[in-house]
Amino acid sequence: MTDSSPTSSLRWPWYCLGALSIFFHLYLVFSGMVPNLISRPLHMALAAPWALVFTAQTPARRWSGLLLTLVAVASCCYVALHEETLSDQYGALHGSLQLAMAVILLLSTLEMARRSISWPLPSVALLALLYGLFGHYIPGEFGYPGLPLRSFLGTLTIAEGGLWGQLTGVSVQIVAIFVIMGAVLNAGEAGQGFMNLATAVAGRLKGGAAKVSVLSSALFGSISGSASANVASTGAITLPAMTKLGYPRALAGAVEAVASSGGQIMPPLMGAGAFVMVELTGVPYNSIMGAALLPAILYFLTVWSGINAYAQRYSLKAVEQGDLPERAAVITTALFFVVPFAVLLERMFNGGYTPQYAACVAILVAFLLLFVDIRFSFSLSRTLHRLQDVCLNCGKQISTIASIILCASIVIGVLGQTGLGVKITSLILSGSGHSLWPALLLTGLACLVLGMEVPTTAAYVICVSVAGPALQELGVPPLVAHLFVFWFALLSTITPPVCGAVFIASGMVGENWLKIAVCAMTLGIGLYLIPLGMVANPALIRLFDTPVAALLAFFKLGASLTAISYGIIAPRGVLARLALVSAGLVGIFV
Repeated sequence: MTDSSPTSSLRWPWYCLGALSIFFHLYLVFSGMVPNLISRPLHMALAAPWALVFTAQTPARRWSGLLLTLVAVASCCYVALHEETLSDQYGALHGSLQLAMAVILLLSTLEMARRSISWPLPSVALLALLYGLFGHYIPGEFGYPGLPLRSFLGTLTIAEGGLWGQLTGVSVQIVAIFVIMGAVLNAGEAGQGFMNLATAVAGRLKGGAAKVSVLSSALFGSISGSASANVASTGAITLPAMTKLGYPRALAGAVEAVASSGGQIMPPLMGAGAFVMVELTGVPYNSIMGAALLPAILYFLTVWSGINAYAQRYSLKAVEQGDLPERAAVITTALFFVVPFAVLLERMFNGGYTPQYAACVAILVAFLLLFVDIRFSFSLSRTLHRLQDVCLNCGKQISTIASIILCASIVIGVLGQTGLGVKITSLILSGSGHSLWPALLLTGLACLVLGMEVPTTAAYVICVSVAGPALQELGVPPLVAHLFVFWFALLSTITPPVCGAVFIASGMVGENWLKIAVCAMTLGIGLYLIPLGMVANPALIRLFDTPVAALLAFFKLGASLTAISYGIIAPRGVLARLALVSAGLVGIFV
């Protein structure tokens, strides 16, 4: 929150609300089994003030947000307080009060999403609700018999088939915990540790400043899971460094946008997507990480190869010797993220604990590190400031993700009740002629279009709900289908006309966004091809099951993607370019 915010004089209530949200979600991990109709409505109640009041920029929006917050929180508390009674109603609303409460919850969810991430996702959810209410008037295949109003709305609001369904459970039990972990890490010296390590490793290389951007964005993105946040944070350092060394501005912006977009596919966090995938597939989180690791490394290796190819064209310089960090500084600052990460992975893989419990232990370690800086000096005022940042950032980020998940849950709930998802699946199958590759292309196009309008996680959830069964029916393994859809939902971060990471980089570097987008698509070619490569080479995601086959597929795809990058970017003749691209495509699909 900036000083110009109308609530800048009332920060302490927000610090306290953020702290309450942190303690609530940590408490859920250690308290055992809390009924879903208690924990999930309270999750929404804690998120509502941030989405509806904190972000308000005008008095009218603030007062309307406050009023809506009061009725939304009251409705959430009603559900939590009457959990036992509502569980026995099996999704049927009783009386006018419960009907009004259901309407308030749905409208509040739509408005929370609208204020958090703009109108596209709530518009999709509203269309889904209208289909559920009036779909029986639609003739033909896409109509449905209709549902009683109280049953339809009740399933969405007082049962675990809508707002309080599986997706919201992921947001409550897992995503919020890792958001807290990321906020604690970012409040301390971990960010500087990422930059120092990346600069020490890659700064001396050809195109070193661009490669520092790739490494730092991969490291930072592994805990932020947000392309926009990644560009804004690491780009503030890497973009001036690249332009200072004479890199073309379009290339500098593209490098940062493409590298930052990889954060959502880079384990261990992968934004909220990995945790949603756990719930939807039933595959353990550790296995999701193992499946996503090699494709994510391939993505960054492809970007690295593209930078090498651009280095041949523009003679890109390394980072100047005087700007390289000292070895002692690298080791010291790296400890601030290496130690919590090591604890997280040790507790998961060696200790056998759940991801959220392991993250809680890592949060404790990262919290203790907030008390010191890179010189290991203690300052109470600095620590207090860091803790305030943690509270604010946790409150905002948990609220944003909750708004997205709750709104997407409406769509999933309607699809489940009306059978619309099955009908769209049948449409994909018939439109592709029951052939795999046309079905993949249709699914990829749907992901791209939807990803232009809604956040990646929401686009993934909606697309995989309708297209996932079609792909699996055509022989694609379930986890491959989910990873395919998730990757293609990311395309909109660098693909025009809506390319959020590109727009942010454009503003920071002062270059035309379309030039950056064109350059970004050449550097980020792996984002378009690796999902197809996963389908053609399913061994790639079986690192834990068949490591030799997975590594063979990895090296084959790595060589193929490198050839394609050089064919597209490097200054060669037309025939040489065509030969490289053709050889690379053959290597991916054969």
